[in-house]
Amino acid sequence: MDMTAQRELARLLAALRRDRRQQSGLDPRLVPPDSATAYRVAGMVAEELDWPVLGWKIAAFKDEMQQALRTHSPIYGRTYFVKETPYSAVHAVLASPIPEVEYQARLGIDLPPRAKPYSQDEVTEAVASLHPGLELAECRFIHDAAFPPLPAILADGAGSGTIIYGPAIENWKTRDIAGQEATLTSNGRLRRKGKAADALDHPMAPVTWLANELSRTGVGMKAGQMVSTGTLTGMLAPKPGETYVADFGPFGGVTVAFT
Repeated sequence: MDMTAQRELARLLAALRRDRRQQSGLDPRLVPPDSATAYRVAGMVAEELDWPVLGWKIAAFKDEMQQALRTHSPIYGRTYFVKETPYSAVHAVLASPIPEVEYQARLGIDLPPRAKPYSQDEVTEAVASLHPGLELAECRFIHDAAFPPLPAILADGAGSGTIIYGPAIENWKTRDIAGQEATLTSNGRLRRKGKAADALDHPMAPVTWLANELSRTGVGMKAGQMVSTGTLTGMLAPKPGETYVADFGPFGGVTVAFT
């Protein structure tokens, strides 16, 4: 895939985001041949948009989600929208939204590219606050028979949309973050539940993975960026009129209404 095709794909994906549109399928010549090319295109999309990168999303940290998303490793993407709870979203202008219960980690210092890998202890110290949250994932490609291969989704920021977060969890470094059950309800009905211990081991594990991936590729992470650490509750599709609540028990929660 030459640079002309990469730039064409980046412009297409940027236009779809700006215009809040989706499309069915993708010209095969514009499907990146591998993840490295796909992530390069995602960087070009960021250049085309010229929007502040407010955060990052991580997905498929463990085998079960990797199988569901057709990947052999975790994946990531840039996030341009970060909102506080409660949040109201107009369903009709979203691109196949998927509400996912996730811990959100806000960086307190930069984690720039470097030769030495970051340890989990270093990354934990770099995180200024941890929040209950929900990632509202979106995809610029319609989920139909023409849905393109995974590299096209990686070029689209791995389906990044909006991060919604609640108040910071007090003393989070000394609390049982991994063992706390989180639930997802819609209009008061339980839909999903899960724990970080099962999905992520601990939220700092995927953040450390991302810090090293972005270091290796010369991108790095910035203070103030919010990292959505990966779903605890899988994926489902909301309907207009539904209100979703991600409840992290004593750690708080977030609410998203689809109008």
